[in-house]
Formats: sequence, C-alpha cells, structure tokens
Amino acid sequence: MMQLPEWALFVGNVGFPVFVAAYLLTRFEKRIDRLAEEVEHLERRIRRWEDSG
Repeated sequence: MMQLPEWALFVGNVGFPVFVAAYLLTRFEKRIDRLAEEVEHLERRIRRWEDSG
C-alpha cells in the first residue's frame, strides 16, 4: 500500500474546510454588500429625521 506524504495528508484534511469557507464567503459577499448599503441608507434617513424634528 502506498503511503501519502505528510503534506498531502495536510492538504487533504485542511483543503476541504478551506474550500467550503471560500465558497461560502463568495456566495455571501453580495448579500453582505447589500446589507451594508441598506444600513448606510437607514443611517442617512435617521439623521434627516433627527434634523427635521
């Protein structure tokens, strides 16, 4: 039976979680950007509301 080098085992064990994390970050990036835009919009509206009252 052929033994895998230590670095290959490391990549095998660590590679999958890294791949999943990278995939999820790229999937959620657009949603996070949209959420940040909405928070900024809400902040502007609250400031206008405070200034008018």
